[in-house]
Amino acid sequence: MDVTHFSISVHIKATPDRVWAVMLDIERWPEWTKSVTRIEPLQPGGLAIGHRARIRQPRLPPTVWRVTEVNDRGFTWMAGAGPARTVASHWVEPDGAGTRATLSLRFEGFLGPWVARLTKNLTERYLAMEAEGLKARSEGRR
Repeated sequence: MDVTHFSISVHIKATPDRVWAVMLDIERWPEWTKSVTRIEPLQPGGLAIGHRARIRQPRLPPTVWRVTEVNDRGFTWMAGAGPARTVASHWVEPDGAGTRATLSLRFEGFLGPWVARLTKNLTERYLAMEAEGLKARSEGRR
């Protein structure tokens, strides 16, 4: 069992374009998930490789995330460096008459397993909040 990787998928009754638009508008995440209190892009122009954003979350220190991958259906960003890094991915794909959104978090580096164990409950709770919030916002319920 991989203790450093957490993932959640949710079926959303909305088009992939709609879900992607909600996911891409990072500054508005605090409106639909309680796991984020503020996101401040540090460069103009939306998500692009190399762009950074400062994220404030309850019970965690403010953290700067750097986009490492982005395309028309998802993105990945990373925080930290050296012995402890966190990689988060956000992807959407068609799923029948709707969309499947997958959110994941992976802890890397030599301290990664320790950080993953220490934050396991919070990580799982925040991923669930984000998945439910994304679903509600994309379906027009929030």
